[in-house]
Amino acid sequence: MASQAKGKNSTRSVFKEFPASIKVVGVGGGGVNVITRMMKRSVPGVSYICVNTDIKSLRRVEGAEVIQIGERITRGMGAGGNPDVGAKAADTGRMALQRAIGKPDMVFLTAGMGGGTGTGAAPIVAELAKESGAVVVAVVTTPFSFEGSRRLDTALNGMGKLREKVDNLIVIHNDRLLRLVKHDVPMEEALLMADEAVMLGVLSIAELINVAGEINVDFADVRTILNLPGHSLMAIGQGQGPTGSLDAASQAVNNPLLDLSINGAKGILFNVNGGPQLTLGQVNAAGEFIAKRVDPDAIIFFGMINDQTLADRVRITVIATGIPVDAPHRASGSDVLWQRPSVEAER
Repeated sequence: MASQAKGKNSTRSVFKEFPASIKVVGVGGGGVNVITRMMKRSVPGVSYICVNTDIKSLRRVEGAEVIQIGERITRGMGAGGNPDVGAKAADTGRMALQRAIGKPDMVFLTAGMGGGTGTGAAPIVAELAKESGAVVVAVVTTPFSFEGSRRLDTALNGMGKLREKVDNLIVIHNDRLLRLVKHDVPMEEALLMADEAVMLGVLSIAELINVAGEINVDFADVRTILNLPGHSLMAIGQGQGPTGSLDAASQAVNNPLLDLSINGAKGILFNVNGGPQLTLGQVNAAGEFIAKRVDPDAIIFFGMINDQTLADRVRITVIATGIPVDAPHRASGSDVLWQRPSVEAER
């Protein structure tokens, strides 16, 4: 809304800016780890909350609001892999969690499924976020198969409860990392791939809403996409050079960390981050590539942000929603590589 104040020789327009309020909440050890990486990148309108039963994990956090839950239940030593303990801890901390969440427009919740606090507390945190009136999206990771069937069953049970409390649940499978990295890659470096997938996906959406770009998407568009029923996925791809945008779109669509494809999706939101050499024609090529793979009547919104640090590189983030519930899952042995984002691409 603009108001005008007219002088003798000039007209001045005053625009009031109200960026969408976005809270990113990390629950449990895995969620807190993602938050600590996210905070290195500043995005307007985004604030962070770390929730855990483990006091040692929270003591390492700087720059985010920290909430210890279940002090009397766990004595600050974690939930011991028991989601019932995690749920009880979150239940005792409802008032503190409500105050921290406040009244945002959107809440991203991230957690590792299969443990105690992330699995047990995340549904309660999501419930409180929904009660605040926010659009709530959970982005979670699943355990490695070598962690055993019990932990996987715990994760699946937790995701079932979480799905009932959020507008959208996006799952990233840690097990797929084993097929994407060399055997001599350190475990910590391999795990960063999943953290980066979560981090860049969440931050790309936040930037799309609150950072001025050549082509912008407003929060109402995002709400429309995220409120569509069905399964959802979030994927990231990168490319370089003249075919960078098309390569990035292909990499995102075929992202092997996800077990669903965008085929049949009824809602698409994609964001293109590129350097000064990015052309509208390149963006159009990426858009056509994505559009051919979704429902013919799909709602598609996109944004374009110029990032000088990317030079001739292109990064595309795709959010697909309204994927049919009975859509087939991908075979586990995908041969499409997901390239780890470079340090420069994170800036």
